[in-house]
Amino acid sequence: MTEEPQQQPARPRSLASQLSELSRHSVIYGIGGLVSRFLAVLMLPLYTSYVSVGDYGRIELLMSVMAVAVVLIRGGANFGFIRFYFVDKAPEYRRRLIRTCFWAQMGYSTLALALCVIFAPEIARWLNVNWRPGAGLHGSGTSLVVATAVLLWVNVNYAQMTNLFRAEQRSVAFSIATLLNIGITVPLTVILVVVYKHGPLGIIVGNLSGTLVVFIALLGYRREQLGLQFDHRLLRTLNRFGIPLMAAALATWVMNFGDRFMLAKLLHGSYALHQLGQYSLAVKISSAMVLLFTAFQVAWPAFAYSIDDEGQAKRTYSFVLTYLMFIAAWTAVGLSLFAPWIVRLLARRPGYWPASEAIPALAFGSIFFAGFIVVTIATGRARQTQFNWVATTAGALLNFALNLWLIPAYGMLGAAYATLAGYILIMVLRTWNAQRVYPVQYQWRRVVVLVAVAGALTAIGKEMPQSLPLAVGLTLAYPVLLAAVGFYLPAERKRLRRLLPAHN
Repeated sequence: MTEEPQQQPARPRSLASQLSELSRHSVIYGIGGLVSRFLAVLMLPLYTSYVSVGDYGRIELLMSVMAVAVVLIRGGANFGFIRFYFVDKAPEYRRRLIRTCFWAQMGYSTLALALCVIFAPEIARWLNVNWRPGAGLHGSGTSLVVATAVLLWVNVNYAQMTNLFRAEQRSVAFSIATLLNIGITVPLTVILVVVYKHGPLGIIVGNLSGTLVVFIALLGYRREQLGLQFDHRLLRTLNRFGIPLMAAALATWVMNFGDRFMLAKLLHGSYALHQLGQYSLAVKISSAMVLLFTAFQVAWPAFAYSIDDEGQAKRTYSFVLTYLMFIAAWTAVGLSLFAPWIVRLLARRPGYWPASEAIPALAFGSIFFAGFIVVTIATGRARQTQFNWVATTAGALLNFALNLWLIPAYGMLGAAYATLAGYILIMVLRTWNAQRVYPVQYQWRRVVVLVAVAGALTAIGKEMPQSLPLAVGLTLAYPVLLAAVGFYLPAERKRLRRLLPAHN
């Protein structure tokens, strides 16, 4: 009788292979985002030529309200879906989870759409986006509210379909859907705005068109997974997990969009409109950093939860925080130093040029936003997300209080620095809580060094006369200066030396 060979347990993957996989998914996820952000920036001069400052402000207000509505409608199930997708690998369980989330969000979004259509005139008056004399149908506040409501419905349901690609870690399929969406949206928006002169209504309708077409295609693709099945108990479990994260997302909305309303309310007359227009441009430009984190944020949860070994997971989380904040800090240095030239390139009118002054604070706020994306995953892994909304609410309250104080005195610069302070507090509080429920030995000394060096280089560049060669030199000096202060580990220095040209 021969003895059967024992099956050896699978060896854990190395840190390098894990980071390589995360980077590969992030890059693929980021393709669609890169194209989207590039086209959004490319179309800014087009929009400013065909849409007035007031109409652009109305679109910003509607998009801000839609952002918070999306969070409310998607509910806790949105935040719990990917986490609970990995709780059980049984096909029957996953099919039930997919169907429950799909029908819940379809029902909530359809109800919201109906209410918005019924009360569109009242919503338009409340938001102060109503019709202006001479604007015609395309300037009607009611038509803008109805179009935004349709966009809201489409976005909620489209996001759930693409969320499934994220859970399955099918980054290529996710990016294909995103690129198809962009490929339909951009030309239709240009036609509606430039050719047919539909103004703000054309922008909103153009944006919903591509998403709607791709959503319908995804419905056909997923038809076998979207049968009539609904598990109330599973939905309650998802909501218990996700509602604290939803509350945190609402507080984040205050951080990201609340300052637009406060600029409009705390300042007066044409000065308020000018500050709001300049600040909106600064936010659009600094959102180039958000591209980095959008791609990462899409790939990160499924990757982080898929690591079964706890020790391996903690080691990976530690290095991911350091490397992501390094990339964010280097990008913030470059964006801050090149801000005057970027603004002049995208906005030919001198009235927009002061926007460059707000970009550094917004860019550095994104560094801490990147950090809290990483540290928050620990609470999700431990399934203890109750404190998340507390931390984010504290950051939002600080942001709100600082806006009340700083905006009347400093205008858009006050709003930018209030955003930076809010993100710092959120990351600090999230980290403190996450370390209590799921301790990870993050490399805090290195994190402090990389942020401090980035801040010092930016401050030097801003104190000296504007010079494009100086901006290039200081940006390229960042990784070199980090080496001078001992930032790199021996293994990292060894890898870097391999990348450098050999010297005889």
